[in-house]
Amino acid sequence: MGSISRLSRESQQNLLNNYRVYASFCGKDPTSVTNISNWIECYNPSNNSWHRVTSIPGLMQNQVLKGFSMVSIGDMLYIIGGRLCLKETTSDFSNITDEIDMKVLPTVLKYDARRDLWLECAQMIMPRFDFACTVCKNKIFVAGGQTTIGSAKGISSAELYDPVLDEWKSLPDMSTLRYKCAGVTWLEKILIVGGFAEKGDNGSPGPYIMERSSAEVFDCQLEKWDYKAMMWKLDIPPNQIVAVNERLFSSGDCLNAWKGHLEFYDGKLNMWVIVRGSSLDNLSAPICTETDWSPLQRLFLTMAPIGTYLYFLAGYKVPGENSRTRTEVHVFDTSVNGNGWRSFEPVEEEGEKELCCHSCVLKQDH
Repeated sequence: MGSISRLSRESQQNLLNNYRVYASFCGKDPTSVTNISNWIECYNPSNNSWHRVTSIPGLMQNQVLKGFSMVSIGDMLYIIGGRLCLKETTSDFSNITDEIDMKVLPTVLKYDARRDLWLECAQMIMPRFDFACTVCKNKIFVAGGQTTIGSAKGISSAELYDPVLDEWKSLPDMSTLRYKCAGVTWLEKILIVGGFAEKGDNGSPGPYIMERSSAEVFDCQLEKWDYKAMMWKLDIPPNQIVAVNERLFSSGDCLNAWKGHLEFYDGKLNMWVIVRGSSLDNLSAPICTETDWSPLQRLFLTMAPIGTYLYFLAGYKVPGENSRTRTEVHVFDTSVNGNGWRSFEPVEEEGEKELCCHSCVLKQDH
């Protein structure tokens, strides 16, 4: 990351020693492993190492949970809602995997990372998947999403979870119906950005471009929504938006998770601005190996904020007869004026896997 003093290197290492990044994966091909159901992996940024921590309980063989949210509070990881589906291979010997939707869940699970223990929490008031989720003042906030399989519309409802009371509380509805929207806490307010959206009052037909590029801002003190037009600017939902030191960052949208650079949100101008020195070709296909110059297909990309750093965890399908996944980690220092990138040695493993929800960061209890 350029020239760094000894003190800042020590401070950086101390920071990284205190945090871990957690992500949930599932296998892509039921024929390659005995059970492809969701598991959780932990990435240690201090030594660039991965290890599988646990599996999400309650899933039968080859049942997969998708469209859920994973957030952290203290030592706890929370698995919230989602769409339960079954992956199976077709019987015509074509080895094509079918994904059969089963139901939408209101369930909430809590994983104690320190004690390696799963617990059940109070269920959401409304089942949902592909919803916005964020943590504000140690409470979990969810909004939007879809509540039934096969529906073409999102929902406007919002809820707040208090982990101390183990209770969900209904909040006022948004003015829009949204799903695949991004949730983030910014300047002590909740932002629900973009998504497939339409006005909830008249349900008038149309492309809903204005709503899809808008956001809704929730004031926790007043318990009131404000509609913010043209915050996202795109008709395509954001892939992920995270806050670092009171600045919002994005790397792309649902169709193109990495646009080749980072952008930050300028609240005064209501626009996204390219971050200087944030261009990086390594995150974009093609990426080639020493023995095979074929382009690698990206399987997943998620970013995780730690201090002033943004960690990008990316997975690629490695060409060849044997199915393999190559995982790469790149980190960008948002405090550096210039090229703030650093890349780590990639890791390869047998089998293909896919990311089932965005990663979250957990501070270790020492």
